[in-house]
Amino acid sequence: MTELRPFSLSPLLRTTALALLALASAGTALALPGFAEVQQAHRSSETELLSREGEVLQRQRTDASVRRGDWVALADVSPALRTALVLSEDKRFYEHSGVDWTAVSAAAWGNLWNRRTRGASTITMQLAGLLDGDWRQGPGGRSVVQKLGQTVAAQVLDRRWRKDQILEAYLNLVPFRGEIVGIDALSRSLFGKAAHGLDAREAAIAAALVRAPNASPERVGRRACGVLQAMAPEDAAARDCAAMESFTASALQRRQWSASEGVAPHLARRLLAQPGFRGQVQVRSTLSAPLQRFAVQTLQQHLRELQGRNVEDGAVVVLDNATGEVLAWVGSSGVLSQAAEVDGVTALRQPGSTLKPFLYAQALAERRLTAASLIEDSSAHIPTQGGLYIPQNYDRRFKGWVSARTALASSLNVPAVRTLVMVTPDAFFAQLQRLGLPLRESGGYYGFSLALGSAEVPLLQLTNAYRALANGGQMTPARWTAGPPEPQPAPVQALDARAAFIVGDMLSDNMARAPTFGTDSVLATRFWTAVKTGTSKDMRDNWALGWSRHYTVGVWVGNARGDAMHSVSGTSGAAPVWAAIMGHLHQARVSRAPRPPSGVVQQAVRFGPDAATGLPLESARSEWFMAGTQQALFAMEGRQGVAAAASLRGTAAASPVRIARPADGTILALDPDIPPDRQRLQLTARPAGTAAATDWQDGALRWRLVGAAGHGTAPGAPREIGRGAAAAWMPWPGRHRIELIDAAGQVLDSVQVEVRGAGVVASRATGR
Repeated sequence: MTELRPFSLSPLLRTTALALLALASAGTALALPGFAEVQQAHRSSETELLSREGEVLQRQRTDASVRRGDWVALADVSPALRTALVLSEDKRFYEHSGVDWTAVSAAAWGNLWNRRTRGASTITMQLAGLLDGDWRQGPGGRSVVQKLGQTVAAQVLDRRWRKDQILEAYLNLVPFRGEIVGIDALSRSLFGKAAHGLDAREAAIAAALVRAPNASPERVGRRACGVLQAMAPEDAAARDCAAMESFTASALQRRQWSASEGVAPHLARRLLAQPGFRGQVQVRSTLSAPLQRFAVQTLQQHLRELQGRNVEDGAVVVLDNATGEVLAWVGSSGVLSQAAEVDGVTALRQPGSTLKPFLYAQALAERRLTAASLIEDSSAHIPTQGGLYIPQNYDRRFKGWVSARTALASSLNVPAVRTLVMVTPDAFFAQLQRLGLPLRESGGYYGFSLALGSAEVPLLQLTNAYRALANGGQMTPARWTAGPPEPQPAPVQALDARAAFIVGDMLSDNMARAPTFGTDSVLATRFWTAVKTGTSKDMRDNWALGWSRHYTVGVWVGNARGDAMHSVSGTSGAAPVWAAIMGHLHQARVSRAPRPPSGVVQQAVRFGPDAATGLPLESARSEWFMAGTQQALFAMEGRQGVAAAASLRGTAAASPVRIARPADGTILALDPDIPPDRQRLQLTARPAGTAAATDWQDGALRWRLVGAAGHGTAPGAPREIGRGAAAAWMPWPGRHRIELIDAAGQVLDSVQVEVRGAGVVASRATGR
């Protein structure tokens, strides 16, 4: 009977099978990429934001799955690391042809006798496994096919690549610990330095991590000590393994490579969140690197100077007037802030008085005011969503009758509210929307407090709206990405060009600012600029926005948490930062006043006397007007020099008494938020020329309203509204003629007035 034996392949068949497997693997190995392909395919887990000059402004991590740095050339790798890696992983790296057959034999012999050996995997073989996932080691180790394929691939790599290319690629692709891949990420994460700066101890730790990336710190430290001893066998310090283990444990706990680093983190996050920029290694912006750094340093320095005043945050935007490119974007004060992640450039804040230029521009364009028109600055009560607001001026004083130029440049609050009464909140709201301000509510919601900046707007859009003033009222969006020119939307004429010019001239007038800010304020630059400051309710936000011939700069300071600042004014908060940046921009560039557009004329004007002092309300000057609105005299007391006086008075020209108040042509804006009794129009008579009080009797004087019309009503019959040399009349909207008559009904003098705004009860309007 024949004995049955277990079936087994003969040595020849086993050899043949292995050869066939090797041939099958060779096809895959021949498809390995070249060195240049591998280098080009390398992608950092970080994205760099570049300036317009090509400098790196910000590095931002954009791949959360792995931490990989830039590709590092072998010449930029520390010699100590190159030595440590070869000694640790592949001592005969420069001698073999991809496979260390001596090590293979030693490993096979050790396995036969159940001895632990180092293993025969060379650096080239490990690189082959990194390049092709089919040959990577799994949880149970590599299969026979994988080992054969890896061996063939290593020999192919060694024939095609130079040794320095193999070592360079390996250092950039090898996983070290956790999410860290490549020598750049390892060097920056564990040691806080570039790969060329690694010393012998750090290089030994890096080499030890290649063998056991996720081993315990103690095990990594012991292995690193062995590598260090192999590198410097005669160095006594290398034999101190306890010290090496302690150093290793400390290094493995560090994560010195932050997720974001640079001077433009907020713009980087904004850009890289957009789908078109995801996955890119570099993104070029419109920012100017020198200007961005200067803006960051200036803001931080100034906030340090304000220490103790409860202000820790700030933001800066600089725009190129011609192109709309963002040249600087500083979203916060960085290390000084407890909310540094909040972007102050895009955050919604109350703008305070910085909306006033657009209000006055609208009133000028609608011919409701001129720059020389007189507006009364007096007490008023303004209701807002947060309660009753009693506007105060910067110096907490009221100025009486002032010109619109002075009211705007000196940032007087009540005249702005009176101007909004003429314009109406809804119309002003629509104007702000045309300027690109994203107001969330309606004009009716904000009411008359809109004149004082009760709405919330972002610094970026507000600065761009000021840029529209610089560009003759033309509005285009700001942009912050560089690259091939894209079709830009056609400019929108958001403001009348003539009104924009006049407002710019008003805001550049240092003398017009003097009543509030003095003549030597930080707002007075040595070159032409127009600037406006603003402070929100309870001093939570402070602003300075303005433009030169070439640039528009916006600055905000405050607290991201919304806390109120302590004694931070318009000229001590944002204005110094604004002035410093403007000065930096114009170190070598001239800024001259813009040329007036067509339809703007210049006229010499003078002002009538103040009732209390007898002095002119303001000094005579040359003023800009929209053509057709110019006049020579603006007065509330007396009417000397008015050419049409005789025709208005008729036979009263020779009378001994004249109307001193109101002046002929007065436009009065009623404020619905001020009690009616406080809005009575004062009627005052005074002797004419050399006449004395004895030439006329006070009790014989009568005040009469003639031909009143308005709001669709027909002119009414003459009615008496007061007696004596002084009286008060409760006005209502419409055009009126007020006559001063004697007891016989003879007209002594008359003036024309116009009343705008909300009406009052008719019975009270008569003064009864």
